Amino acid sequence: MQGMRIRYQQTGEFHFLTLSCYRRRAYLPAVSAMELFEDALERVRRRYLFVVGGYVVMPEHVHLLDNEPRRALLAKAIQALQLSVSARSRERPFGQAHYCDFNISTHQKFVEKLRYSHRNPVRRGLAANPAEWKWSSFRHYQTGMPGKRGWQLPEWMRSSSPVPKSEGHPHL
Repeated sequence: MQGMRIRYQQTGEFHFLTLSCYRRRAYLPAVSAMELFEDALERVRRRYLFVVGGYVVMPEHVHLLDNEPRRALLAKAIQALQLSVSARSRERPFGQAHYCDFNISTHQKFVEKLRYSHRNPVRRGLAANPAEWKWSSFRHYQTGMPGKRGWQLPEWMRSSSPVPKSEGHPHL
């Protein structure tokens, strides 16, 4: 069974996902492609009823922090997301058949993965700081304002922000 991916779903935990573009090529470098992904994510999120606790869209991959959908297994929702992006774009397929899935069982691990995601564009030289990268949830955490697509954390997460106000949000 070596090499077999084991996914722990229906645990009630958040998941940290990495979705790589097909053959890890820069499929999402254009603004229109990143916006297409964000639109598809919002459609699938509403259809399957799950919470996106954080995300970042990069040119060749995406990081998502989300909980388990109420209407299906997480794997089915992610498949629907990848198919939606592929169907609305000119290039097919959008993503690799497999994705990385890491269960988040503690608040500390959630914050760690959220910070990792938000800092990804800076590490890659795509932005000087996380606030400059428009295709992530960073600005919501920084300002509390809904995202450009109406994306917003549910009330229970807003009231217990992953980063205490005293720490300031720019380092997320």
